[in-house]
Amino acid sequence: MTTTKHRIFTTSFASVYPLYVAKAEKKGRKKSEVDAIICWLTGYSQHELEAQLKKQTDFASFFSEAPKLHPSRVLIKGVICGVRIEDIEEPTMREIRYLDKLVDELAKGKAMEKILRA
Repeated sequence: MTTTKHRIFTTSFASVYPLYVAKAEKKGRKKSEVDAIICWLTGYSQHELEAQLKKQTDFASFFSEAPKLHPSRVLIKGVICGVRIEDIEEPTMREIRYLDKLVDELAKGKAMEKILRA
């Protein structure tokens, strides 16, 4: 049985990052808030995040190389792209959807403390 990896895994994180920023900025939020969310989720420092962007790291590597995935990320619940996050079996896809959901919450005006599950 062959399992085909979803295209997002081989997509460069840097190619999608501007879309996250644009989505947030369109709703009056800041790039720095998007970066804070990404750093909270993955454990990358701002400098490490910028290095990953410059390297054009793909999504699979971006998450597999993350210094420390935040333990509270499992508290991120809800539906993204019509799929309940809690039901996503594939670990990398679940991490990607956690990030999508956090950026979504930011764009919807949710407070940073709530987004970061503080």
